[in-house]
Amino acid sequence: MNCLILGGNGFIGSHLVDLLLREGHGVRIYDRADDRFRSRLSQVEYVYGELGNQGLIRAALTDMDVIFHLVSTTIPATSNADPAFDIQSNVVDTIRVLEECVAARVKRFVFISSGGTIYGIPRTVPIPESHPLNPTCSYGIVKLTIEKYLALFRRLYGLEYVILRPSNACGERQNPFGQQGVVGVFLGKIVRQEPIVVWGDGSVTRDFVYVGDLAAALYQAAVCDNSEERIFNIGSGVGVSINQILEILSGIIGQDLDVHYTEARRFDVSVNVLDISLAKKYLGWAPTTDLTDGLSRTWAWIEEVFRDSSTTGAK
Repeated sequence: MNCLILGGNGFIGSHLVDLLLREGHGVRIYDRADDRFRSRLSQVEYVYGELGNQGLIRAALTDMDVIFHLVSTTIPATSNADPAFDIQSNVVDTIRVLEECVAARVKRFVFISSGGTIYGIPRTVPIPESHPLNPTCSYGIVKLTIEKYLALFRRLYGLEYVILRPSNACGERQNPFGQQGVVGVFLGKIVRQEPIVVWGDGSVTRDFVYVGDLAAALYQAAVCDNSEERIFNIGSGVGVSINQILEILSGIIGQDLDVHYTEARRFDVSVNVLDISLAKKYLGWAPTTDLTDGLSRTWAWIEEVFRDSSTTGAK
């Protein structure tokens, strides 16, 4: 199959690209910039532009069977600062993409939503897909809105889709210079010998999934023969506190960590652990990478990145 990956040069997208190539599929990446952590791949076709460039999107969709939408212009921590921008650059621009997919007769649309923000404060743990949806930040509201438009476009135009709601992804190529992805941020601080800042007392509990396992779930969402379910949680199904993550990292690195605790953020929920039974049943997917192993791989990659003096200077 021929696959267009919106955001294919990003953290999750780059791992999906690797998997699709290994499986022998055609890959076209649509992104606004190159992958900052590796050079262009000869087997991949690249198209560069913003999500809202409808003409470029139309051209990029030519002869594509499956579209993976992995783009978000905002992150949970800052999305509330400008909700209008969040709506315009994500919801409105995605609707334009969906219109072009209908015109191009795309066979399947796979969308990365958010298992971490879409449910809000959980009533039950682990959280099933049927849980009430009450996001506490604009990022989660936008993801939920796009989910609803996908259902609408299927009902109106027959556009087939699969939605994945992933937990906190971690792994190689997670930006150690950025603000999103607690593991990448922590490891970046450690390798630069800067203090780690933890919001709250470290008891906040999350579900962590290795990025290679998430890429495998995306692939299964594209190839599975399933008409019963279209929305799937993707995670480990196991809760781990921030303090436990720090303890594991300290053991991997072999040193005590410089951790500073600060006031908790209002939009953070205390516990978020996903029920992944539907993904196991209908996608034939389950995580295969142990958390400590995934964190060890990520640390090894971070060390390699920072050994390269040119990468160390990246901002």
